[in-house]
Amino acid sequence: MKILVGQPKLEKDVIQLEEALRQHPEAEFVFFPEGYLNENVEKAKELARSHQVTLITGYRKFHKNPKDQVIIIGNDGQILLDRPKYTAKQTVQVKGYHLGVILCDELVLQGMDGVRSEDIDILFHPIGVGMFSHEQYDEWVHLACQIAKELQCVVVGTSHADGSYKDNPVSIPITYLINASGEVIKATQNEIRNELITVMMNKNI
Repeated sequence: MKILVGQPKLEKDVIQLEEALRQHPEAEFVFFPEGYLNENVEKAKELARSHQVTLITGYRKFHKNPKDQVIIIGNDGQILLDRPKYTAKQTVQVKGYHLGVILCDELVLQGMDGVRSEDIDILFHPIGVGMFSHEQYDEWVHLACQIAKELQCVVVGTSHADGSYKDNPVSIPITYLINASGEVIKATQNEIRNELITVMMNKNI
């Protein structure tokens, strides 16, 4: 399972997504942060279809509260999952894999209540902006490890490369990869880049 983990800067368009897709034609799944698409869902559907990738990210309905939405778009350009933030978790099956998504602080506020181990192989955690402290980073990675171990699933997280929580002067861009045993395989702070990772889906890495 080849996943392109993106760490773009906030933008109104999807130029960084287009560039990442051109640079990594071998990717099967493309994972970008919470809210990255803004309202550019139709463009994202076109890109998923033309590049034959499954896209996992978030977009925004600015007239709603909360505005953030989970979205998974299949490689045929069809929407497979469209869920408002802070609602019940759902999983979808793509290419034989069961995928789940937990948006940003849903990790802390809701976890994955109601989802069983047999219903999920990999959990994506799109984060809006960087961590406001190293303590927050440690807490979130620890919680992600707990979920991975409890559900015996891989967990992958990524944030934007910029932006901050409530104008906090500190913003630490992060990514992480945790195996189905709850072990951290990789975790980064302030190492901004797009990265192609290969995940073995045998409930371990």
